[in-house]
Amino acid sequence: MAGSEKKITYRDAGVNIDEGMKVVDKIKARMKGVVSSSVLSGIGGFGGIVDISHTGVAHPVLVSSIDGVGTKTKIAAAYGKYNGIGKDIVGHCVNDIAVQGARPLFFLDYIGVASLDSEQVDHIIAGIIEACRDEECILIGGETAEMPGVYCDNEFDLVGCIVGIMEKGRIITGKNISEGNVIIGLPSAGIHTNGFSMVRKVLLDSGAFSLTDTPSELTQPLGDELLIPHRCYGKIIRELCDSIAVKGMAHITGGGLIDNIPRILPDGLDAVIDSSSWNVLPVFSLIQNTGQIDPLEMYRVFNMGIGLTIIVDKKDVEKVCLCAEHFKPVVIGEIAKGERQVKII
Repeated sequence: MAGSEKKITYRDAGVNIDEGMKVVDKIKARMKGVVSSSVLSGIGGFGGIVDISHTGVAHPVLVSSIDGVGTKTKIAAAYGKYNGIGKDIVGHCVNDIAVQGARPLFFLDYIGVASLDSEQVDHIIAGIIEACRDEECILIGGETAEMPGVYCDNEFDLVGCIVGIMEKGRIITGKNISEGNVIIGLPSAGIHTNGFSMVRKVLLDSGAFSLTDTPSELTQPLGDELLIPHRCYGKIIRELCDSIAVKGMAHITGGGLIDNIPRILPDGLDAVIDSSSWNVLPVFSLIQNTGQIDPLEMYRVFNMGIGLTIIVDKKDVEKVCLCAEHFKPVVIGEIAKGERQVKII
C-alpha cells in the first residue's frame, strides 16, 4: 500500500540540513569578536550590509574581484588538510585588487561540496577568518552548498569574492610605465593557487610520487609543500603606494610572468626579465624535471618563485627594496621598447 511506503527525506537525496546548520553554528562561533562595528547585519541573514562612511576616502571608488583556488582543492581533500586553502582564497583575492591600489573592505566565500562535513568546512572557514583578520578585511557572508551529483565525493570547490575601496585619483593602471623603468619581484611562498592541474598530472597521476613522499628536492612531504598558502602582499603594497610613485604591479597567477605582466603594459613596451636574477624554488625544478617540461611552458603556467612584480622608476628601486625588505625583493628586469610582451632571458 502507498501509505506504508517509506517517505523520502532530503537526506535520502544526499542533502543533510542538520549538518548544514552545524556549519552555520560553527561559523557564528568563530565570528564572535571578529565582525567590525561597520557591519550592520549578522551572520545567517540574506545579505551582508557594511557601512563605509568611516573609510575617510574623499572620492571613493569600489574595486571588486572574484576567483577560486582551482584544483588545489583536490590536493587539500586528498591530503586532509584544509586550513591553508582558506588562506589561499583570501590572499589571492586581496592581491588582485591591491595591485590596482585598493584596500579590502569585505569578503564573501562560496564552498560547494557533494556531502557536507561540518569539521572540514570549519577548518576552511578558520583559514579564511585568520587571513581576513590579518588584512583587516571583513568576512561579511558566504554560501555553503551541498550538491550531490554536481561535486564528486570527498571533493569541494572554494571561491571568494572581494570588494575593496580606493581614492579615484590613485588608481594604478600601468599607464605611466615607461622605457627604462625597473621591474622588482617579490618572492612567492610556493606554487600559490595556479597550475595544479599540471602538478597533479606530472607528480601524482603519473605515479611518480604520493603526497606523503618527500622528494630529494624538498625538505618536507610533497602534500605539505603543495599546500603552502598563497602569500598575501596587500599590506606591503599599501605601504609602497603611500610612499612611492608605483608605476604598475602585476599579481603573478595563472599565465605566469609571461601573460600577467602584459596586462599592465602600455603599447610599444616590453618587459625584459632576467631569469637568473632569482633562485627558482625547488618545487618548480621538481615539476619541470619530472615532467620534462619546456622552460617557457613553466613560465606560462607557474609563478616560478615570483608572486608579485612592481614597476617603478630607477630612482625608487632602493626605497622599494628597503620598504619590502622582509620579503627579500629582487630586481628581475626592466621595461624596453617592444610590443607588450614579456621576454625571458
